[in-house]
Amino acid sequence: MTVSCRPATHADRDAVSRLLHELKVHYWGADKAPTLEDVATLVADRLLVDNPPCEVLLAETGGKLLGLATFAVVYPGPRIGGVLFLKDLYIRADARGGGIGEAIMRYLARLAVERGCERFDWTTETSNPRAMAFYDRLGAKRVADKVYYRFDGSALAAMASATPDAQTP
Repeated sequence: MTVSCRPATHADRDAVSRLLHELKVHYWGADKAPTLEDVATLVADRLLVDNPPCEVLLAETGGKLLGLATFAVVYPGPRIGGVLFLKDLYIRADARGGGIGEAIMRYLARLAVERGCERFDWTTETSNPRAMAFYDRLGAKRVADKVYYRFDGSALAAMASATPDAQTP
């Protein structure tokens, strides 16, 4: 199967919304995932806009969408170049194991090089051994010298309210 990858456009809004909704249901379950309508609003208002905070890449064959990736190039990198950071990689259940994920990763690696990035980084859940095996099979290096931190929910709200001297735009 020949897989082609391309940036999502405004015309892909409905397809991107459906794929992102599938991703949310896959990882969180139907009872915890946002609704398709909420995802569609996010896509229309935040993702497929001019100067989006991240980009959306689609993988397809014969006009059928098989998966997507969301990513951003962040600066500065270790030196002067940027780092391409992959946020989400999702392949439809009926297309997994067909080389789509590898095609997306190769496309993103080429894009990182073209954009002068020094690294291509991502995370995966420790509870997702299939993803870890996939990345290991591609030859990606596991990074053991980093610790992943997070503020969310009430901790995020508390941190935001605890810094009255910091100004946000």
